[in-house]
Amino acid sequence: MRILILGGTTEASALAARLAGRSDLSPLLSMAGRTSDPRPMPIPTRIGGFGGVAGLAGFLREERIEAVIDATHPFAAVMSRNAAEACAQVQVTLLALHRPAWTPQAGDHWIEVPSMEAAVEALGEAPRRVFLTVGRLELAPFAAAAQHIYLVRTIEPIGDALPVPNVVAIQDRAPFHEDAERMLMQRERVDVVVTKNSGGAATYPKIAAARALGVPVVMVARPEKPRGVEEVASVDGALDWLKRLQGRTP
Repeated sequence: MRILILGGTTEASALAARLAGRSDLSPLLSMAGRTSDPRPMPIPTRIGGFGGVAGLAGFLREERIEAVIDATHPFAAVMSRNAAEACAQVQVTLLALHRPAWTPQAGDHWIEVPSMEAAVEALGEAPRRVFLTVGRLELAPFAAAAQHIYLVRTIEPIGDALPVPNVVAIQDRAPFHEDAERMLMQRERVDVVVTKNSGGAATYPKIAAARALGVPVVMVARPEKPRGVEEVASVDGALDWLKRLQGRTP
C-alpha cells in the first residue's frame, strides 16, 4: 500500500520510524521545507509544497497514493484543508494524526486567545518582558507592540521578522527540559510567556516552568481543522487505522 505522510511533527517522524522496513507498505514522507536542516528520516522523503489543492490532487494521482496521513502541526490549517479537499477529489482515504491540546492545570495562569493579534492585545500597553515561542512565521503581529522586550526562540534565524528595538533571539530545537526552562525565564526576568497550544511533551516544559514561577501564559488556541476527517491522537492509533485499512483493501 502506497502511503503519503504529511509531516513536520514529532508524531510524523515517529510514524515514519515505525513504518520503515515494512514490506507490506510503501510510505513516503512529505516535509514543508521550512527548516533548513531537517533531521534525516528512515523512509523516502520529499521536501516542499504541492501547489495547493490541485497540485496535491495531481501528486496523489501520479504517485498512486492509496492513503494519506495528515501528521502536520496542529496550526498547519491550510495544509490540512488542502489535504481534505484533494483527498476528496481523488477519493483517497485520509486520516488526521493530531496530538491532544494542552489543558490548564492547577496553578496555571492562562490567558486564552483565538489569534496572534489577540495575543498582542493581551500583552497590554505597559512594557513587559515577553518570552515569545510562536514560531518565526507568526512574529509579525508583535511588531505592533514595540514597547515590549522580546525573548524569541525559534529553530531558524528570525532575520527581520520582528522589527522592534528590544529583541533577543535564541535558536534552539525541542525537546526542552523544565529545569532549563525555569532557569532561562529567571535569568531573562520573563513577565509573560506567549505560545501556541501545540500540545505534546517536547515543548511542554515551558508551561510547567511558567506554572512553577507564577508566570502567566498567553495561550493561542488552535485553528479549526476540516470536519468529517477521521482523527487519532497517537502513532499507535495511526498504525491501528492502517491495519484496518489494509483489511478493507482488495
